[in-house]
Amino acid sequence: MLHEEARHAGFPVSLATVYNTLHQFRDAGLLRDVTVSGTKTYFDTNLSDHHHFYNQGDGKLIDIPRGLIDVAGVPDAPEGKRIARIDVVVQLADDK
Repeated sequence: MLHEEARHAGFPVSLATVYNTLHQFRDAGLLRDVTVSGTKTYFDTNLSDHHHFYNQGDGKLIDIPRGLIDVAGVPDAPEGKRIARIDVVVQLADDK
């Protein structure tokens, strides 16, 4: 989506450049990535502790405010590791 917006605004940027820049922003702590399936990743500017709804119909990612989901029963991290964050993505589908 960002690539398309840049091109429509007259910036001839490659898709690889867009992804490389987003990954650099993520690595610098300015964005976080949210994976909703094995092939679809979103970059989120909201770095606060929160989860997401993913609308399968239109592909939109919607923030779930902090505190509305309780995550329980998380096992201890393996030795030498720590849990950095827990991402919950609630998949939404249209009623049929």
